[in-house]
Formats: sequence, C-alpha cells, structure tokens
Amino acid sequence: MDESDPTGPSTAPAPSLRPEEAARSEEAARPAPARPSAPGSDTPPSRPRAYWTVGPGQGELRFEPSRSALPGEVLVEALYGAVSRGTEGLVFRGEVPISEFARMRGPNQAGDFPFPVKYGYCLVGRVIDGPRPLRDRRVLVLHPHQDRLVIEAEAAVPLPDNVPSRRAVLGPNMETALNVLWDSGVAAGDRVAVVGAGTVGALVARLAARIPGTEVALIDVQPSRRFIAETLGARFATPIDAPLLFGRDFDVVVHASATAEGLTTALGLAGSEATVVEASWYGARSVAVPLGEAFHARRLRIVSSQVGRVPPQRVPRWDGRRRLTTALELLDDPALDVLLAEPVAFADLPAAMPRILAGGPGAPARSSSIRPPSAAIPPRSGGSGPLGRRRCATRRDRDPRRLIGASTSAGPACSLGPRRPSEAGGRSRRRPRPHRGGEPGCTQSRCATTS
Repeated sequence: MDESDPTGPSTAPAPSLRPEEAARSEEAARPAPARPSAPGSDTPPSRPRAYWTVGPGQGELRFEPSRSALPGEVLVEALYGAVSRGTEGLVFRGEVPISEFARMRGPNQAGDFPFPVKYGYCLVGRVIDGPRPLRDRRVLVLHPHQDRLVIEAEAAVPLPDNVPSRRAVLGPNMETALNVLWDSGVAAGDRVAVVGAGTVGALVARLAARIPGTEVALIDVQPSRRFIAETLGARFATPIDAPLLFGRDFDVVVHASATAEGLTTALGLAGSEATVVEASWYGARSVAVPLGEAFHARRLRIVSSQVGRVPPQRVPRWDGRRRLTTALELLDDPALDVLLAEPVAFADLPAAMPRILAGGPGAPARSSSIRPPSAAIPPRSGGSGPLGRRRCATRRDRDPRRLIGASTSAGPACSLGPRRPSEAGGRSRRRPRPHRGGEPGCTQSRCATTS
C-alpha cells in the first residue's frame, strides 16, 4: 500500500522496482548481503536475491537459497514488483506495534519483526517451471521483493491477458480499494469524497467514479495530484478549498491519508447520517478523532475497512482468491497508468528505499517497479504517448539483461522515437510507430516518462 492505504496486502498499491544488475559473488554462500556488480552490468544474477530490512531505515540485498520447483510448486522469474509507502514504511522504520507482529506477518515473509525481516507483498513474474497449465504464464504472487523464487502453484494467480505486467503490480492495491468500496456501500448517484490521493485513495476514487451517476471528489494536501484526480474521473481540491467547492454534504467519505488532519477533514465533509470509511493504517501511532461539535448531531457513522477480511455480507459467496482475481480484472483500465511512478533499479533498492518511502509534500503519489536482468520480454503492444529523444526496443535494447528499471509514466507509455526536429518549430516529422517486442508501456527506463 501507499501512504494512503497502509491496510495490508492489497495494493497499494502502490511504488515499483526492478532487479537489474548482476550480483556475482561465488564466495557468498551464506545469506549475507549480496554484492551487486556495477550499474549497467549485463550479467544476470546466478542466485536469487531478496531485499531485507535489517534495521531502522536500513536495507540490503541478500542471496537466497536456489532450488528447483517440486511437484505442486512453480519457479517464478520476477518481472515487476511494487513498494508500499504505507505498510512497508512502517516496517522499514521499525514502527510495527508489538501487538500486531502476528497479524502483520506477510505472505512468504522471512525473519521476524522488527529486524531483520524480508517483507513485501507483491510481485509479478513469469512461471519458468512448474505444472504445465501455468508454465510460461504471467502471474501475481504475494511475496517479498525477490528476483527469482519458488512458491506453491496455488499461490500464483494468473494475470488476465489484457492487463500489462507493470500495471498488474497495482493488483493488491486494487484489492484493498475494492474492499473499501464494498465497506462504504457507495451506490449509484452518491456524492463521494476520498481524502488522501495516494495509490489506494486514487483507486477508490476511480472505482467510485465508474458507478453510474456518482460525483467523486479526491482531496489531498498536494495540489500536484490534481492531474491524477482528473485523469481518473474525479474532481480535485485541497482540504482548505474542499468545503468551499463541494460543500459538507457528501453521502460517503473515505479517509485514506493516514493522518489525523485527514480524518478531521473527512468528518467535516460528511453530510447528516453519512458514512465515513477509515481505510488508513496508523501502526503504533495514536490519532485524535474530533468527535465534538456537530459529530453527534449529524449522526455520522465511522466504519473501519481492512483488506484482511472480506465484508461479512459477501463471505457466503466471496473468498480472498475471488476478490483478488476480480481486482486484477479491474486493472484493464489504461487510465490507471497515471499511478505508476519513478523507475528504480533493484540493485539500487537499499539506497533508494528511504526516498521511495518518504512522505509529506513532494513525495511521489504514485507507485514505484522491479525487473530482473534475466526476465523475458513481455508481449508486444501498441501505444502512444509522450515523444522525445528516446529510444525503444532496438535489437540491443531487447536483450533482457540490459533492462535496467521499470517503466512508469503519467499516461500512456512512450511511442517509438527518436524523432527528428523539422525546420519549422522543432516538431517531429516522424510518426510514432507501434511497439515491437514490448508490452503495453515501454519497459525500458530510458523510455520511461517520470513525474
């Protein structure tokens, strides 16, 4: 999850990384820190590497045991992963409450809280060995950040063919957003406010905006997130401007900023008898809840939402697998690419993690990605988007060992270039060509458009 939804493995949403450089070290036979080779190395890692948090604000890559898949298991080569600024931020800073150690334990986690711990919950990969029906399929697995892994076959969820791998890392965030929407009871025609425009908050706004007749407002302290809101079909305002622009009579308000100030804003926007859904996860922090003034007179209802459980009214028909499968299908929406952000090389993750997890003004609203150097190139795609002096998959670029970062963009990923300025005004004289050999959204960091 991101800062607006630290509610557990869903999916949020939200930042993406990818393992890219080689880590050659014959003597590193212990699960000690891996020693990646220099940036740009073409040598794929000979042993799996994983990211471990080893102390407050400290992480490192460690070699993992290498083994083949047994019957009933699959060997998965990672294509992309995602970092959650909310949940993983708590783990990174050592802020997981002792009372929540067992409940916060993630799927396939190694180590124990607080440190050292291998924690993370989402990666997208390709099955390179295992049962024939899954072989060569793209799958989503709930697993810490690792470039190659063996996992039970039933834990690998196949991706819909029309959902690109890099967008699929939003699957857990979308699962959380779907759960929040169910808990909120949003119906056709409702006025909906979402406070907190991080990955999960933005996904909730997108789902609500697609319900007929709804009016959706996305509220955030960072004006730069207006573009995200408008791309996803919502109106935007800062907390100060929201009451003036939208009034205080929303039918449903979702709070997803994980701040006391955001919760105060959410309660202030709710109309009489309205529902306020608390979708944030605060860890060990206590927050002040303003229950004075008109809270009781307006008979407001506060509902907590947590992705760990399907809402009671759906339990007879829904389980976690069906919910996650549905969430992946909901990612067949190109507008969601606006939530994919800045590429980070997997070998650089220990140094980059503090910046990725930084909150407050100026922190990226979007989800960050990961791709191992030995990963296969995903299916071809078409696409259009920002043009510039960038190159896309040439024969040399298509060598999977040279893919150093995950593409992320604030819109459709790049059209092929480079372009040649014309004599008049420097505009391109070359028409964009469709991708050849890449999936929707260029997977080359040199072609990524970051915000």
